[in-house]
Amino acid sequence: MKPFTYILACTIFAVTVFPAQKPELIPFWDASDEQNAETIDHSVWQSILNTHLKQHASGVNRFDYAGIKAAPQDMSKLNEYLGNLQSIDPRDYSRTEQKAYWINFYNALTVKVVVDAYPVDSIKEIHESWIPRSGPWRDVHATVVGQDLTLDNIEHGILRSIWRDERIHYAVNCASIGCPNLASDVYTAANLESLLDAGARSYVNHPRGVDVVDEDFIVLSSIYDWWVYDFGDSEEGVIAHLIKYADVDLAAQLEDFSGAIDYEYDWDLNQP
Repeated sequence: MKPFTYILACTIFAVTVFPAQKPELIPFWDASDEQNAETIDHSVWQSILNTHLKQHASGVNRFDYAGIKAAPQDMSKLNEYLGNLQSIDPRDYSRTEQKAYWINFYNALTVKVVVDAYPVDSIKEIHESWIPRSGPWRDVHATVVGQDLTLDNIEHGILRSIWRDERIHYAVNCASIGCPNLASDVYTAANLESLLDAGARSYVNHPRGVDVVDEDFIVLSSIYDWWVYDFGDSEEGVIAHLIKYADVDLAAQLEDFSGAIDYEYDWDLNQP
């Protein structure tokens, strides 16, 4: 009986933490006002990024969680910013303004989740569930228009579901080395397209996104496995997506590739 129980627990853990799921829309959020030209102010979040997000020689941006935790004024700014985002109804804004709102919201909320629990070595150590290292993604961390929200709600029930844009995966940051970079600029309706494309190109052309070991073997980020549905729902679709954003040399290697593919991801915290 014990071996079976152990296997079952491991299976549940794997499914819970790495759900290769299709986006499932939360209908409540599927509304907008395209006549509203107003913008949402993300300047406070920008000031936090300016102070605590660090460029790194590895090409992986690092966030100084210890630094912001030791700076009460900046923690107050972060809490104020998240409070302001929770005080408005994003459905009153245009789709593009909403998209920027939800990406910034997700990233700022993730930073707060990590800072509140810091010091930790990985975001996966933060969880309310009984499942060890299951992460905080299914825990409620915010309320907007009376609706409790988890990070999974924002990413999968709203962003992936409404916009069906695979570049979302390059924009939302999970506080890990293996994740696409936390962008140094806040997302706005005006810069969405350029930032999303830049995030895709940066990640695809970095070894943690695509590592061509040799002509017969490549290692890809696990995001192309977990969220394969968004990248053409096949390895062929993933390769086509990668070629679209790859530099010339990498694209040539991928176009001729017919070998084996493995997937890896580094869950270490993206701290300095």
